[in-house]
Amino acid sequence: MEASATFPWFKTGTWSGVLPVDGVDFTPDPKKQYNLVFDFTHFNKDTSNKSINDGLTEIARIINLHVAAGIPKDHIHPVIVSHAKALFSLYKNDVYQSKYKKDNPNIQIVSDMMAAGIKFIACGQAMNFLDVKKDQLYPGVKVAMSAKTTVSYFVQQGYMLYDIDELE
Repeated sequence: MEASATFPWFKTGTWSGVLPVDGVDFTPDPKKQYNLVFDFTHFNKDTSNKSINDGLTEIARIINLHVAAGIPKDHIHPVIVSHAKALFSLYKNDVYQSKYKKDNPNIQIVSDMMAAGIKFIACGQAMNFLDVKKDQLYPGVKVAMSAKTTVSYFVQQGYMLYDIDELE
């Protein structure tokens, strides 16, 4: 499967790839703007935290699917709203090392996504519940009062909502 997958924008492993499909007779309009908001709460249950958060891989896959469908990158506008334990994926490396005794495997994809203009917004409520400080988060992550109000705002602005929670 991985041999035939393509990664038109982000590669976070096999599951962020796009497989070829024969006989496609519907494609989205590449002239439209695609505003995507990701309600990102997923955190790997694997206590070793060795690999990229599966939720970030799913976000990369969704974005890659848009590009593979012929939508220009500059027509795709993602916002990732992080809360619950997904916030730990956004720790700066030294904070992650202190907590998990290893480098943060998420930093490269977060950095790549930010460099591509993707916004990351952390939930201030979850930060308080989980005792996460703004200066512990990767540089560039914005903080909102709450994830719920932030998601509501983007949905009212016409963004498509994707729930990135427990992945099966």
